[in-house]
Amino acid sequence: MKGAGAEGYGGVDEPTGTRPFARFEWIIALRYLRARRASGFVSVIAGFSFLGISLGVATLIVVMSVMNGFHIELMSKIIGINGHVFLQGVERPLNDYDEVIDRISKVRGLKVALPMVESPAGVSSPYQQAGALVRGVREKDIKRLPGIADNIRLGTLDGWDTAEGVAIGQRLAENLSVRVGDRVTILTARGAATPFGIAPRIKSYPVVAIFQIGVTEFDNIFVYMPFEEAQAFFNKEDEATVIEAFVDEPERMDEMRKRLDAAVGRPMIMTDWRQRNRSFFEALKVERTVMFFILTLIVLVAALNIISGLIMLVKDKGRAIAILRTMGATRGSILRVFLITGSAIGVAGTIFGLVLGLVVAHNLEPIRQTLNALLGLNLFDPNFYYLSRLPSVVVASDVIMIVALTLSLSLIATIFPARRAARLDPVEALRYE
Repeated sequence: MKGAGAEGYGGVDEPTGTRPFARFEWIIALRYLRARRASGFVSVIAGFSFLGISLGVATLIVVMSVMNGFHIELMSKIIGINGHVFLQGVERPLNDYDEVIDRISKVRGLKVALPMVESPAGVSSPYQQAGALVRGVREKDIKRLPGIADNIRLGTLDGWDTAEGVAIGQRLAENLSVRVGDRVTILTARGAATPFGIAPRIKSYPVVAIFQIGVTEFDNIFVYMPFEEAQAFFNKEDEATVIEAFVDEPERMDEMRKRLDAAVGRPMIMTDWRQRNRSFFEALKVERTVMFFILTLIVLVAALNIISGLIMLVKDKGRAIAILRTMGATRGSILRVFLITGSAIGVAGTIFGLVLGLVVAHNLEPIRQTLNALLGLNLFDPNFYYLSRLPSVVVASDVIMIVALTLSLSLIATIFPARRAARLDPVEALRYE
């Protein structure tokens, strides 16, 4: 190297230097990362920094994947069984449901529209009793409901309109201890009108089908019966309580509502999936954001370990830095050496954490089942959660954001100790050697 130029510390001229990130800078930086007996404690700190960054990245990827999985699974399950839009009659009963369905079926973007009689009721068997939400649906309509028709586990929906039976969820069937062919009794307070008031109505029905949606709460509450039978049972002769509709693009609900408003042709109360589930999905979104910031602290602590480790390394390598400076190394070269040293820890930790996080996120359910089998645990008990399995969906944008954030924090953490090493006075460093 050639030395000339500005006056340095203690009368040492500042060399002109070589091109940035030259080969010798990489060699020196990687040598500083190796464990030596004299700097073993520094290497331990570097190891903990690497481990902290790896665990932070992996944890962030796994947690974000689980939160995404929850959101997507719950969205598909909840909307899949509850529909996207609900129309209820105003001022007069909804006894013209067929005409309303004919009008809204012509709206562009509407996929399915069906009438329904819906009412809460009590359901019992010879062994147990429970509360339920009973829905009366026609055979041609229930076979178009993906949440039900695609998830029949036992029995059949064939001959639904004339079967005079009911379809119930898997969890409800387990709670009532019934199977296909057994009978359940449905009780409603909205029975027949008598001179003494409204008398409760009770009737027994055979179980003709058992479905499993995958959302524990839904599998434990829904009971489906033929439409005309529900009309008679709940005193809704020739009328429906609600029209349920599914659309092609539920995310563009505002546009769809305007088209439906123009097509219904009578006063209606219209609600959509966002209104019915707003608090739930808002809570899920807030929880996801808070979890991200909390887990980012793991990466931040690891980045602070990089700072402390590099500061100790600068102090330990003070004599070597001074010798390099007297041999012609510029301040920029020293700065880049320690930038490479610190960044190498961050990059290596990020890559290892990325691989570990992706492997765990893509195999989370098998890992859960294996831990349950080996340790006799019951992780993610369906009795306490909405879903019967632990969902995990890796979103590329989340992974990119986590990796970019970690690399940025790691790089920022190296700047202060690297600048400190570059400002080291070689005369002062060698005075007492």
